[in-house]
Amino acid sequence: MILDRVIELRKRKRWSLQFTADQLGIAKSTYAGYESGYRRPSLEAIKCIADLFETSVDYLIGRVDTPTFPPEPERIKQLELTQFSEAELTVDGKPLSDEEINQFIAFIRSKREIERMKV
Repeated sequence: MILDRVIELRKRKRWSLQFTADQLGIAKSTYAGYESGYRRPSLEAIKCIADLFETSVDYLIGRVDTPTFPPEPERIKQLELTQFSEAELTVDGKPLSDEEINQFIAFIRSKREIERMKV
């Protein structure tokens, strides 16, 4: 399933094996192995492939049949239903400390201020 969908997505973009491998930061032979079924991509590689082709891991592994994410309004609606008060912010699988969250907020505010000054 995954190799058929990866081939389809690559061909739809009219990308060569080499170009696709370069975008993923892997050897052409490694990527060609994914498409031929000779190699099985790791979970991390599947995630990177999904990001590259702007699709979901669920589509690549055959859990859904639509290669695109829901339309933006639908995604926003899904986010609104999420209980963010119960969510834990993480980076690389590690929870953010209060200090890191404050640094993140400060970064975004600084970035917005710089963008505002450009206008």
